[in-house]
Amino acid sequence: MITADDFIAHATRAGFDFYTGVPCSYLTPLINGVLSDRALRYVGAASEGEAVAIAAGAWLAGRRTVVMCQNSGLGNAVNPLTSLNAPFAIPTLFITTWRGRPGEPDEPQHEVMGRITHDLIGLMGLEQADFPAQPDQLGPAFVHAVARMEATSHPFAWVLRKGEVADADLDQPSPQPRAPGRREDVREGGARPTRSAVLQRFLDRTDEETAVVATTGKCGRELFTLADRPQHIYQVGSMGGASGMALGVALNTARKVVVLDGDGAALMKLGALATIGAYAPSNLLHILLDNGVHDSTGGQATVSATVDFAGVALACGYAYVASCDSAAGFEEALAACTGASGPCLIHIRIAPGSMDRLGRPTVKPAEVARRFKAFLAETTPSAPRIAVTVS
Repeated sequence: MITADDFIAHATRAGFDFYTGVPCSYLTPLINGVLSDRALRYVGAASEGEAVAIAAGAWLAGRRTVVMCQNSGLGNAVNPLTSLNAPFAIPTLFITTWRGRPGEPDEPQHEVMGRITHDLIGLMGLEQADFPAQPDQLGPAFVHAVARMEATSHPFAWVLRKGEVADADLDQPSPQPRAPGRREDVREGGARPTRSAVLQRFLDRTDEETAVVATTGKCGRELFTLADRPQHIYQVGSMGGASGMALGVALNTARKVVVLDGDGAALMKLGALATIGAYAPSNLLHILLDNGVHDSTGGQATVSATVDFAGVALACGYAYVASCDSAAGFEEALAACTGASGPCLIHIRIAPGSMDRLGRPTVKPAEVARRFKAFLAETTPSAPRIAVTVS
């Protein structure tokens, strides 16, 4: 058995300084230890998949990351691990527990995952090892895990059994209430603009120092077709993960960060709005392009027509939200975000369909990720033209 302090000391020496995940009773000592250490950052995610996306964003911003979750939630992490970390070649230390271990009494809902945990990790192509549960194992285990992540550019998994970490007390500051956010409605009720028209206006008004995360599907494809810049990253999978990735970036950079989201993607990971609102990065702008359909798969309707995204974001703790349905209204809302205290959300309803001669990113995802990471590592000018700053 080890202590949380043992683990954190070795993890810190190995360069790990950003943690995220969803709790499990087996993980309680580790999470309590990280939360109690003011030198570390732990982001509590709404789902395991969201945690993987948040960690990916933090890695892009220069952090070495740890994702922790229960194996019953491993299924929630499969999509981003295989369609975000894999194509973009983004590593993380992935710690999953082993509930339902064969021969160990547990609740019935853990039986199936307990039997297949190791097989599922292997099927995803991830290297794995037993969690280092003895003090003399920690140093070599971290050296090995880091070496494999650097060699493969993929996550490395540790599987933790019950009782391998000694109990640890929790010293976590209580969340502080914040003033209610501000809402504006600039809807006009006329013909809705196209996605490309809104993206072009966004590009015209965004400086070259702002980081931009585009959701999967035609949003990223249109952004690439209109302008390919080192400050852009185009998600090609992990639907719903763009907002989590943007949060991970925003919490670890002084740059302004914009996420270009879609209604279908936002609905898939709606809990991410709560996480963003809770951690409240002042430099994050969330633009939700809502055409009411799954455009990339034939135009099937989403349920967004009955969803007040701006209201949800406001209730989740966003500092400023706006609803609009025209290019002029979008510009007005974008201007209002300049100088506002974030996080901000602009929900714009747009027309279905996409631009003619729609291209696809020609730069491989792993190259896009490293280009974007290098961009984030550059010195940020002191006076960007488009800003979401602390008021």
